[in-house]
Amino acid sequence: MAKQPKRMQKWTGDVAATHGLEDAVKLVKANANAKFDETVEIAVNLGVDPRHADQQVRGVVSLPSGTGRDVRVAVIAKDAKAEEAKAAGAEVVGAEDLVERIQGGFMDFDRVIATPDMMALVGRLGKVLGPRGLMPNPRVGTVTPNVGQAVKDAKGGSIEFRVEKAGIVHAGIGKASFTEEQLQANVKALVDALNKAKPSGAKGTYVKKVSLSSTMGPGFKIDVASLGV
Repeated sequence: MAKQPKRMQKWTGDVAATHGLEDAVKLVKANANAKFDETVEIAVNLGVDPRHADQQVRGVVSLPSGTGRDVRVAVIAKDAKAEEAKAAGAEVVGAEDLVERIQGGFMDFDRVIATPDMMALVGRLGKVLGPRGLMPNPRVGTVTPNVGQAVKDAKGGSIEFRVEKAGIVHAGIGKASFTEEQLQANVKALVDALNKAKPSGAKGTYVKKVSLSSTMGPGFKIDVASLGV
């Protein structure tokens, strides 16, 4: 049998057991022993089949403790709205010129925001941005006339979530350096947002399983009841 790396030998806690939210957060922080500030990630298994249109789950939530990430924002806008985006801190702003850069392979950003009048241009980017989950969408607030606020929200801890083919939502909800209270608040905020986004076609148990882990650490199952679901 291959010998486990030293980092894994230091792991503690029962990964087979189900833990309350507080204990799960403590265990994730205790096992985040990499040489960098690991991202704390959540996986929520929902009782939906995303193949059906009435069982799609998608939305946006502002995490009360932020994400701990430096989010690079690109804004597709022109004139006064372009200036508003720059003033709010967007790293990249443009209209036709930015669309052409993205079509040419430029991808140095984490979020794309567009004004409604730019959607004819943005439509050209579907094949580029769509597979990466970056296509602006009014449902998650990335197509909006209020670009300044959208940029501030993106940089202040707002994250998008979307159910994957297997019915699972993955999201980063903070850093291992966050306090236990900050991580707990972010977990509860995301789960609350998922509940509010429950689709009409969802039947039976909606939130089935939840687990928490750090980038390089083990995953710990969370008792759904401890989330107030």
